[in-house]
Amino acid sequence: MADSPAITLLDVRVPLPAALQEHVRTALSPLVWAMLAGITSGGLALQIPIFLLNYGDPTRHRAGRFFRDLGVVATKLNPMWDFRVHGQLPNYVPGKTVVVCNHVSNSDAFLIAHVPYEMKWLGKASLFKVPVFGQLMRMAGDVPVQRGTKNSIVEAMGRCREHLERGMPVMIFPEGTRSKSADLLPFKDGAFRLAIETGADILPMAVAGTRDALPKHSWRFGFARGLVHVGEPISTEGMTLNDLADLRDRTRDVVAGLLAEITPLVE
Repeated sequence: MADSPAITLLDVRVPLPAALQEHVRTALSPLVWAMLAGITSGGLALQIPIFLLNYGDPTRHRAGRFFRDLGVVATKLNPMWDFRVHGQLPNYVPGKTVVVCNHVSNSDAFLIAHVPYEMKWLGKASLFKVPVFGQLMRMAGDVPVQRGTKNSIVEAMGRCREHLERGMPVMIFPEGTRSKSADLLPFKDGAFRLAIETGADILPMAVAGTRDALPKHSWRFGFARGLVHVGEPISTEGMTLNDLADLRDRTRDVVAGLLAEITPLVE
């Protein structure tokens, strides 16, 4: 089910002059950072026993879902963000699936966490080095990758393949980086090669409205209404690598369509 509407500061605040809004952002941002630090530190203390009690589960489902739920809690407590799932979710049972989505902001993960599927994220290796947060990602079973390093990419794809073979979805941003504009970047082949080689479905998603939530190269949070829209799964049954380009372009068209639906709702 999609999130039910909730009242936030975005709904009740009086429109402010741009200069005053900047002062409000500056005043609130340290409080939000303190809140995030408290949630991640407390979350780590709780996730450790969850991880240990479920150590025999190679999918790390409970530890992973707990980590995503921390992101949902952080979003709900941030007075500048209103993040929700748009529309009804597809008739989809999580399993061997490569989830793909456009990438707008570092806050995308907080938004996508509202989708109630556990999935393992392919993320920049630098994120796994962030104190506390990196430990949470590792215990959740997420997969680090060093962009531009062939050995790291091969190892990361191997770990994604292992997750898929266990019936655990993996989450990949096929653009490879955040888009600097509202336009989709070209999709890279990796996610689609992985899906075809493992026989996994593709689950397309789109996010909109997060660009100002945590602007690049800024420590200040911004007022943002974010939506994530989940599309219908795309089967790769019977496909070979000869179909890779068609699958990639077809999926990009679907993501573009999902994005076009939600973008007017957050502007």
